[in-house]
Amino acid sequence: MMQTKPKNFDRNLIVIGGGSAGLVSSLIAAAVNAKVTLIEKHKMGGDCLNTGCVPSKALIKSAKVASLIKRSNEFGINVSESNVDFSAVMERVQSVIAKIEPHDSIERFESLGVECIEGEAKITSPWTVEINGKTLSTRNIIVATGARPFVPPIKGIDQINYLTSDNLWNNRDLPKRLVVLGGGPIGCELTQAFVRLGSQVTQIEMLPRIMIREDEEIAEMVSKRFLDEGVDIRTKHMAKEVIIKGDKRILICEHDNQTVEIEFDEILVAVGRAANTSGFGLEELGVELNPNKTIHVNEKLQTSIPSIYACGDVAGPYQFTHTAAHQAWYATVNSLFGKFKSFKVDYSVIPWATFTDPEVARVGLNEQEAKQKGIAYDVTSYGIDDLDRAITEGEDHGVVKVLTVPGKDKILGVTIVGDHAGELITEYITAMKHSFGMNKILGTIHIYPTFSEANKFAAGVWKKTNAPQGLLKLVEKFHNWMRG
Repeated sequence: MMQTKPKNFDRNLIVIGGGSAGLVSSLIAAAVNAKVTLIEKHKMGGDCLNTGCVPSKALIKSAKVASLIKRSNEFGINVSESNVDFSAVMERVQSVIAKIEPHDSIERFESLGVECIEGEAKITSPWTVEINGKTLSTRNIIVATGARPFVPPIKGIDQINYLTSDNLWNNRDLPKRLVVLGGGPIGCELTQAFVRLGSQVTQIEMLPRIMIREDEEIAEMVSKRFLDEGVDIRTKHMAKEVIIKGDKRILICEHDNQTVEIEFDEILVAVGRAANTSGFGLEELGVELNPNKTIHVNEKLQTSIPSIYACGDVAGPYQFTHTAAHQAWYATVNSLFGKFKSFKVDYSVIPWATFTDPEVARVGLNEQEAKQKGIAYDVTSYGIDDLDRAITEGEDHGVVKVLTVPGKDKILGVTIVGDHAGELITEYITAMKHSFGMNKILGTIHIYPTFSEANKFAAGVWKKTNAPQGLLKLVEKFHNWMRG
């Protein structure tokens, strides 16, 4: 392996991985006229386009339509039971991927100045990458190799062709009895999609509740909807073993020191994702990993080898497409210009959403995190069941829950549950990013009737709670005096 730094370099930057982080990194480098090469071994667009965000949201939309058909009588329309053609649903998923694919294509990126190479990269030194038998030299490298579904060591699971978010999209037959392992965002989204499309779904979660990162009453809103729609939620269940008895497939779980047997036709593993850090040279170079096996990076997204940077799911700490793109800017700018000026990655305002129905969107702190960190807060809640537009849509449920600095309008965090929560929360993300508070949201005109009014009404609840009582008493005396 070459360990001597070359005097000259073929390129300014090589980016390994054509997913969200790698695409944005290479695009930024090309935009500032750097010579950049993007290497992707499988499919451009990575997980987000091919097996993650895009296909799952397309599936969720079909499931939503099936759900609305079941509810049609609520809207004065009588429609017979929906006849779900699962094969057609999954073909639609593929057509959606195909429609978005050009955004991430080699042709597009090459037209924007990025050299794209298909093949398996091997980092052979801090400044060289081997690809298709050829060695390329580069001043810096960005590792953006993403993550894959983590499959826990459950005895006997390798006897079956279990499903994950990677291979699920090849299915054309709707599972009659589906077990979903995992109560996090991916597990919850797919649980609801499949129960709405007609599967009998049992959701297994080892912790006391699903959506453990959200406040308890927030998770309860989603749990209630799942139960209403027929999901069999099994919390405090630890999956131990998969056994096959004749033509029966059985998952053995441990619950309250008892053995529980659950029959299934298919099992979907959605318990988290593991970073892709092996097989392309990091081990040989001794690049430091975190205890959870993501790549250890500093505030500039540099690895333990200064010329190698990492961003996206492979680096963490967040595994979202939008945080991958956010990190990509820092990794690229620091790798290209860090000699003169570098930037520390900013995680102060990180939003995310779980696209269940109702949606759950969050930015900043929630109550359980504030308590864990010992941060003082006030809570303001506005129930969306009161909102005119939500009532007209038949979606009058959910809440806007805002944490503020005690006695001030500065926003510490927001959780929104309800229809379009992922869209609604953008106003609060902007407020937190640009340091304006509840008073300015309250002072902003919101169109009537829209879901976005919920944000203003939450600010109104905050204002009423924080009204200056002393001043109001003086004003009352003034009005009494004015009446004579």
